[in-house]
Amino acid sequence: MSILYHELREIEASKARELVRKVLAKNNGNVSETARILGISRNTVRRARDGNLEDLSRRPHHSPNKTEHSLEELIVKESKRTGFRYRRLTSYMQKKYGIAISENTIKAILRRNNVKKKTRKSYNGKHRPLYDYEALMPFSEFQLDTKHLLDKNALPKEVYEHMKDYNLPLYEWNLIDIGTRTRFTAYSYELGSVFGLMFIVFAVLWLRAHNVRGLIKIRLDNAMEFCGGSERKLRQWNMILSTLGVILEAIPAGAKHLMAVVENSHRDDDEYFLMIHAERCNNTKTFLYKAQQWQDTWNFYKPSHGKGMHGLTPYRKLKKSKIAINSHVLKFPVLLMEDLLKTAGLITLFLKSHLTGKYVHTKCQIIRTGSISRKVGAYIHLLIRVIL
Repeated sequence: MSILYHELREIEASKARELVRKVLAKNNGNVSETARILGISRNTVRRARDGNLEDLSRRPHHSPNKTEHSLEELIVKESKRTGFRYRRLTSYMQKKYGIAISENTIKAILRRNNVKKKTRKSYNGKHRPLYDYEALMPFSEFQLDTKHLLDKNALPKEVYEHMKDYNLPLYEWNLIDIGTRTRFTAYSYELGSVFGLMFIVFAVLWLRAHNVRGLIKIRLDNAMEFCGGSERKLRQWNMILSTLGVILEAIPAGAKHLMAVVENSHRDDDEYFLMIHAERCNNTKTFLYKAQQWQDTWNFYKPSHGKGMHGLTPYRKLKKSKIAINSHVLKFPVLLMEDLLKTAGLITLFLKSHLTGKYVHTKCQIIRTGSISRKVGAYIHLLIRVIL
């Protein structure tokens, strides 16, 4: 009988107490006999006899340290809107509202309000990570994507109007290292495969000039600014880039989840850069300067809570890896692709010759003054000279 009582107690407390009352009634209200039959204490029998069938709340009557109701509502609202869990939400609340609150407190609030984690399952219901994040070496795996800055979905209408009125760049080129979450950014007014290949070559030259020696794999989608789904074009690009030790991997059609890391970064661009700074830029030069500041903030100061990052910034993750790559690699110059084409021409032409030489890193400083074209030209000539 005791087994039956405890099984009922696990399933539903009210059913277990009903059983106690029935046994108690059959034994003429004898508490001791009922307790012996059910294998429970006499106090348990009395509570079932005199109290409610349902369990009472264990919440204390007075909680002086409980989070204010308005703040708790704000945390729940932001969690449902952003889909962030307690770790990312802690950082988000600090940045957006200046509210410092512990991870454990937010975790308890989400649990108390039954805010479920948004998950996506694979076909067979099992979780499959895209990479072995813990074993991944810095600057070995990348994701490359472009973003249309005037997509008219993420930003206020006045921001889009300002960007059009002042003729600011329309597209963002974004290359992200999976191992450290370091980003390399460029902008343009047009999309095209010429710009796509040039951006890849320029970014890889920058990496090779900073002592990145291993094989570089870059995952990209089938957009027209890259290979456009053409197997022949992908083979041609891989043949060209093989000289620099680069392999391009195009994702299958309809598999955007394979680009999750770079796709997630677009949201941060909208919330922390474009929404705040775009309206403060009245020309392309100012926009690129602000974009450089945003990229430096991302690479050196913005913690990442993605898999394998453990809340570290790209700079801290690079230092923790103890790899022989100078941190100056994080200071990639944000540039306009039209300036790169005008200044350097088709920089991929030099790949036709056989490249030899030793890769070494450089500690050159980014030139903050002078025209954008001179800065771009200086970087191109420096990189090619170091590689050759």
